[in-house]
Parts: sequence; C-alpha cells; structure tokens
Amino acid sequence: MSTFLQTMLIGVLSGSLLRYVMLKRDYRLYPSYPHGVVIHLALGVIAAVIGAVAIPALAEKEFTAVTFLALAATQFREVRSMEREMLQNLDQTNLVTRGPDYIEGIARVFEARNYLVMFTALLVGGVTFWSNFFYGILTGLAALIISRKLMKGKVVGEIAHVRAGKVRFEGANLFVDDIHFMNLGREQVRKIYLERALGVIIEPYDDNGRATLANNGQRRAIAHDAAALLGIYKDVDTAEFTPIVRRSLDTGRVGLVIVPLEKDITILIEAVKKVPVLESAFSTPLKTTLGRKAAD
Repeated sequence: MSTFLQTMLIGVLSGSLLRYVMLKRDYRLYPSYPHGVVIHLALGVIAAVIGAVAIPALAEKEFTAVTFLALAATQFREVRSMEREMLQNLDQTNLVTRGPDYIEGIARVFEARNYLVMFTALLVGGVTFWSNFFYGILTGLAALIISRKLMKGKVVGEIAHVRAGKVRFEGANLFVDDIHFMNLGREQVRKIYLERALGVIIEPYDDNGRATLANNGQRRAIAHDAAALLGIYKDVDTAEFTPIVRRSLDTGRVGLVIVPLEKDITILIEAVKKVPVLESAFSTPLKTTLGRKAAD
C-alpha cells in the first residue's frame, strides 16, 4: 500500500470513528434515528476525507488543498444553520419547548464536531505520512481522548446544589418552599398539584452560578430536560401544567415545579443536575475585578 493511500485511509478511519463516538442519541431524542444519525455520520465522513486528503495534497505541492479546507469550513457553518432551522421547526410541536438558547447551543455543537473530525483526520494523516502507521494510530487515540474532553461542557450540578423542595399553596398561590410561582384559581388544578407535583430548589454555589441561572434560556433548558426524562402530565389545552422555573430575586435561588408522569424526586434531582450549562447563559462575573468587588 502506498504511503499516500495509507495516510488517507488512517485519517478517514480515525476521523469517522471520532464522529461516531461523539454522536449521542439520548433522552433529548436528537438526532432522530435512523435518518438524523445517518446525516451526521455522512457529514463526519466527508469532514474526515477533507482533512485526510490535505496532507498528501500538500506533499505533492497541490496548494489548492488549503482552498478546499476553507471551503469546507464555510459549508460546515451551513450545518449550524440547517440544525437551527430544523430544531426550531420541531420545537413548535413540543409540549415543553427547548427555547432558542438551547437550540443555538445544539447547533453550535454539531458544527464544532465536524471541525474536530477534520482536524483529527488532518493530524493523524500528517503523523502517519511523516512517521509511520503505528504512531498514526496512537495519535488517533490521543485525539479521541482530547476531543471528548474538549466537547464536555459544564452541567447545572457543577455550579449549583440541587435539592428537593416542598410544593404548597397559600390560598390560590403556588409555592416551592418560599419561591412563588403563580396563582391557580381552579380547585381541581390545585388538587392535582398537591397530589402529583414535584419541586426542586437550585442553589448556586457562587455569583457565577447565580448569574448563569438568572438567564431565561438556561431555565427553559432545565424545564425541558426535566419534562423529557420524567414525562409531563400535560396536553395542548392544559397550559397550567407546564413546568415552570422561577427565581428568587433576593437570594438568586431557582425553583422548578413540574407535574410529571413518573413521580420520582430522586430522578428529577439527577435530571436537573445533568442539564447542560448553555454557552449563551454561562457567565463568570467573579473573573472580573468589578465582579469580585461587588461580591465582597
């Protein structure tokens, strides 16, 4: 087997394997199976081919390969637009919507993963071409580990303490502990809440967590993921059973109340802990001088 063919083969295989490993279909039910999975795997293979072919092309002084890399970057930006549009259309039919912030975060992730695949294929191909097949495989394994670490973002459980809260009424006003949610006038609805509802309190560890949880998009993501895991006692004409996340303006604590199909407070707490912290919501005021002074 020629060096060029060997370089392209190991580059394409490593990049495609990386994309497969990073492709997850979990409780968020996206990408859909099998068509969404096939689409993203196909895009991953294309990205791997582009990255792998660049090294042999440059070795042959075919500098137009750089142009193809730039063109590929432009096309992968379109992937983000495609995912955003698709998810926005799907969100219109969800009983509990993701919200634009969550959707934008998912679209960015799919775009970034294609860049990681292309860079991995380029790196592995380069090592294979200028060294040997064995070192190319080692580089591929290292790239897999590093890529998975890079793609792992923060979750709510890392920035806040999540605990059970008591669902109660004062007259017609719904509370979880001391956080007020809404007024429910119908006695039948209040009865269902007292029988079936669960509440949690999310207490940020510091001002960074407080600022992140203040973001409305982050709170919508918490409600969506909780409903996706536990189910929701709600139909299109029962808006009063929509999961709600409210913030205490005095303390920065956040409360969630949900009427689930599966009444399990342990699962709800774990679900909230594993909600991803959105890039658009993540805030670090304590890293600034003024933010630290304000905290003091």
